[in-house]
Amino acid sequence: MKTVPVTQARNNLYKLLDETILSSEPIEILGKRGNGVLLSKQDWSSIQETLYLLSAPGMRESLIEGRNTPIDECTEDIGWDLD
Repeated sequence: MKTVPVTQARNNLYKLLDETILSSEPIEILGKRGNGVLLSKQDWSSIQETLYLLSAPGMRESLIEGRNTPIDECTEDIGWDLD
């Protein structure tokens, strides 16, 4: 992860924001009283969604099972008529 002193971050905030939006890489901002992390809104939302999903009992196992199921075995009829 890229690290930037807080004074440099303040002087280059727009550039750093564009950089993290384009790369999806967080930027650690180093301050005298502690450090922070700059990341895009899209990445923050993804993190929040992942935490929410993984907080549901059994969801992690269900996701892993689904990921490991071959597509040709996914034949459950969910009742949607798309024609």
